[in-house]
Amino acid sequence: MIRSMLAGAMVALMPLSGFAADLIVDYAPATRQCTELSQSSLTVEQDVSTLTKEVVSRMDEAIAVAADPRWVYSTRPAFVWASETKVACGKAYGYLQSNWRDEDYLAKCDCFYAKMHHFMN
Repeated sequence: MIRSMLAGAMVALMPLSGFAADLIVDYAPATRQCTELSQSSLTVEQDVSTLTKEVVSRMDEAIAVAADPRWVYSTRPAFVWASETKVACGKAYGYLQSNWRDEDYLAKCDCFYAKMHHFMN
């Protein structure tokens, strides 16, 4: 009796891994979206004012998505990518304020924005 209770307690305490109820089958294509920085539509060759407008536009949309309860409480990862977009675009914007075009943060801003949109649709 004690042995079976101990075994039951051990099974109950074992960590379980699971997924959300609305599994998204196409996670892999989203992760492949940004394999190379050169794929970004935001490039360092663009004018600073144009880049700033694009970055701020992406950042503002990500802020709105991250504040929307529909995405905050969703099991889809749109909220996560909106949060990542806010950070990456915010850093890119900060660099652009000093006329520095940071290629990594511009690419991350664009990539995370695309991933956010991928999981919103």
